[in-house]
Amino acid sequence: MTIYGAQSVDAPKFDNQAHDYDALLLMSFGGPEGMDDVIPFLENVTGGRSIPRERLVEVAHHYELFNGVSPINAQNRALIAALEAEFKTHGINLPIYFGNRNWHPLISDTVRQMRDDGIKRAIAFFTSGFSSYSGCRQYREDIIRASTGVEDAPTFDKIRMFYNHPGFIRPNAENLQKALDQFPAERRADIPVVFTAHSVPLAMAKHSDYEAQLQDACQLVAQQVGISQYQLVYQSRSGSPHSPWLGPDILEYMQTLSIQGYSDLIIHPIGFISDHMEVLYDLDKEAHEKACELGITMVRSATVGTHPTFVRMIRELVTERMTENPNRQALGLRGPNHDICPLDCCLKG
Repeated sequence: MTIYGAQSVDAPKFDNQAHDYDALLLMSFGGPEGMDDVIPFLENVTGGRSIPRERLVEVAHHYELFNGVSPINAQNRALIAALEAEFKTHGINLPIYFGNRNWHPLISDTVRQMRDDGIKRAIAFFTSGFSSYSGCRQYREDIIRASTGVEDAPTFDKIRMFYNHPGFIRPNAENLQKALDQFPAERRADIPVVFTAHSVPLAMAKHSDYEAQLQDACQLVAQQVGISQYQLVYQSRSGSPHSPWLGPDILEYMQTLSIQGYSDLIIHPIGFISDHMEVLYDLDKEAHEKACELGITMVRSATVGTHPTFVRMIRELVTERMTENPNRQALGLRGPNHDICPLDCCLKG
């Protein structure tokens, strides 16, 4: 049975059977690893969208600042190494494969390698904790496309979205507290905390729980740190200026805070699990430069990365699908996200 998504409108959203897996697939966005890779990578990202080459060259400049190397692949390999150690410690004998949507190792090559290695059934972890087309459904479509025409390709189940799992919320709270501790104690009570996530088109957002899940995650992290003054904003918009996207934008919101008289700021990238290019460029460069322009002292807190609690969470989510009637950990009122995506889940819009 292949559980890319529900097979009928009345299919159950939770799978309470215990499954045996041959492997874990870690699937991510991908990124260039040298200047020669940058334009081909961007062409993969924007394929079919008629983006002018001038725009690709403009975006390529972001990568030039880092010698054409996106940190995302190295960060995912570090996460895989941490997971391999975690699996070994807990007696989980699952090889871990790595596949990307837009750059090597491409998911199409990884699926063929898994088939050649005799993998029959795998559990997939997507490097996004929130439900959206690009963060979940598109990855499922990528796997289906990569498997099509591959004789004896493995079947895949997916790990549920983990935006409200304690293993995601607690490391975020710890990282936010560390950022807060960088300010003198007498100033901490008045520091606005700005949570950021990748913006998406409104037409896409309305077909998923992306906004609601982000709001829940922000509230859960804020509660654990004991703060009440926070705001969710968005970054990294890349679409047509004529199409409405989720806002407010981080740079615009920083201008608002300055007008309101704030001189301190913490930015917490809740929507990302690692410090990849959009965190480094959009926050550490653009937002930092904006803060300097406005005379604001800005601290950007870390993403969860390879935090031991986060790594343990992934291992627990794998064993959850290997256990009959599992205990699904989740914080807040929504409860655990579904194992099996409904037919209309996270449509593109």
